[in-house]
Amino acid sequence: MLKTFAGALVLAGTFAATGAYALDVDPALKDYKKKAGVEGSLKSVGSDTLNNLMALWAETFNKEYPSVKIEIEGKGSGTAPPALISGSAQFGPMSRPMKGGEMDDFEKKYGYKPTPMRVAVDALAVFVHKDNPIQCLSLAQVDAMFSKTRKKGGKEDVKTWGQVGLTGEWASKPISLYGRNSASGTYGYFKEVAMGDGDYKDSVKEQPGSSAVVQGIASDKFAIGYSGGGYKTADVKTVPLTAKEGGKCFDANSDNAYAGDYPITRFLYVYVNAKPGSKLEPLRAEFVKFVLSKQGQMGTIKDGFFPVPSAVASQDLEVLGVE
Repeated sequence: MLKTFAGALVLAGTFAATGAYALDVDPALKDYKKKAGVEGSLKSVGSDTLNNLMALWAETFNKEYPSVKIEIEGKGSGTAPPALISGSAQFGPMSRPMKGGEMDDFEKKYGYKPTPMRVAVDALAVFVHKDNPIQCLSLAQVDAMFSKTRKKGGKEDVKTWGQVGLTGEWASKPISLYGRNSASGTYGYFKEVAMGDGDYKDSVKEQPGSSAVVQGIASDKFAIGYSGGGYKTADVKTVPLTAKEGGKCFDANSDNAYAGDYPITRFLYVYVNAKPGSKLEPLRAEFVKFVLSKQGQMGTIKDGFFPVPSAVASQDLEVLGVE
């Protein structure tokens, strides 16, 4: 699991004790209260994984503030840093942490680094067609399917379903691979955690968005691919994973994500240009408060992701100087 998520597992333990898992938010999260005099326009540029959730937040926020104009553009996490640097966007959703070079480019212009806000928890799912009988895969097997370098220790290149234990009609069938393009934070996160920073096979069918990956798998019986868990449909199913060969497999659900058992769990982020020692103007401040409120995190559940614990929300609000 990526080290940026591991540090929050202790905080998540507080959340777990409340029993507030996938179908409820942490009861300690604050209710959002409308504030007078909030107006203007906002633009969000970045992650496709977060695109639907950002749109849902914008729609709900607009019910409180009908005069506020919010524009959402989701073409990949890699588009967020340039948009924040140029000032063409006020929010930069990303499904991975910002890279060092991206942070440096921002700091060169503004004299300080952008501030990450953790807005959701995602068990990055490995999907197969709903008729696929596979019950469990190790990260080494997943790596041997998707990577030509096999840095997770796989002994052989895995090309057919029989190589991972399927029998009958499945045994000889070639594995059809679906993934994201290189502008995607999901592409980078999967490459780092599931493939040990190895190289993708040339045969991976790169898709422009998360939903396109799932649609491709739904229409290809012998396919496998990865996407944000919130994009699951009735035509695909998630594959339980284990970090170690022969270990217990864990499915991509909230219990396993919060416990740190599902091996490719991550935070989803929204980056903000927040000058240290200065307060955000009312519009950005209120949107931030809404996203990390009880109502905002209910939207996270509605979109298929898992809500952040109150301890995480409070910590990030404090860093952003939002009361």
